[in-house]
Amino acid sequence: MGAPDRRYATGSSPARAVGQAPLMRVRSASDPAPGRPENEDVVFRLGPLVGVLDGATVPEGFDTGCVHGPAWYVRHLAARIGLAVAARPGATLMSSLAAAILAVRADHGGVCDLDHPGTPSSTVCLLREGGDRADYLVLCDSPLVLQTDREIEVVTDDRLETALADLRRAAAALPGDEVDPTVRFRRAVSVQRTRMNRTHGYWAAAADPDAAYHAVTGAVPLRGPGALRRAALLSDGASCAVEQFGLFDWAGLLEVAAVEGPEGLIDRVRVAERDHPDRLRRRKRTDDASVALCEFGPVG
Repeated sequence: MGAPDRRYATGSSPARAVGQAPLMRVRSASDPAPGRPENEDVVFRLGPLVGVLDGATVPEGFDTGCVHGPAWYVRHLAARIGLAVAARPGATLMSSLAAAILAVRADHGGVCDLDHPGTPSSTVCLLREGGDRADYLVLCDSPLVLQTDREIEVVTDDRLETALADLRRAAAALPGDEVDPTVRFRRAVSVQRTRMNRTHGYWAAAADPDAAYHAVTGAVPLRGPGALRRAALLSDGASCAVEQFGLFDWAGLLEVAAVEGPEGLIDRVRVAERDHPDRLRRRKRTDDASVALCEFGPVG
């Protein structure tokens, strides 16, 4: 059997929204990190709902208490989010995400320790077209870029970055006999795990449905003043084009995604990862990258 296509979720999926709402056109791409056999990101489109999930990679040598991995988790969570939204279309995205997290708990089949601090987890970035408005939800570090006819707004959840900054400061303060980078990294990962889904830490989709109610949410109009024109849902493997490599600003990112397609944006990141690894603030030199570009407006 031949090697699978590395870029598993790319394409265009137009759909007429209910009533007089603008047409939502969606193009997406998701690419595993070079050399990685499995993509731990998921991009999905289910009717009016678009989502990007980014599973947390498990560092080598760390236990998770689970027989499944991040790729399994994000696939199941995406499916469960879609089912929850379809079952209760009037529910908030928070409550739909909570229901999905609870359902994935059952999908584990009772064979995993879901209270383990390393249990599989994921970021969540959702956009749902709803007639006169689009609702959104952002949990952890997968940002949403919104372009209206007035401005560009970036919806972010920076609590993970804040927690990591605290950990870096703590690691720098370790006694001199503990300067080994591996020792620092392992200690930092262990402490980071204890801060997930805690009031003074950060929140991500894992095994606790309460995390959904700590997401960043809001809505933007689809008609009239301030109407949404374009939106980009990004995993941090794609948003690093702006946040770490500084290839362009957020307006430039939207333009590249629109003109070159989401896959073109990811290609730009791959070149930057290869040519400028010194600009990365993450431990990994390359990462899974996912982009969903939503464009709103009349046909033609």
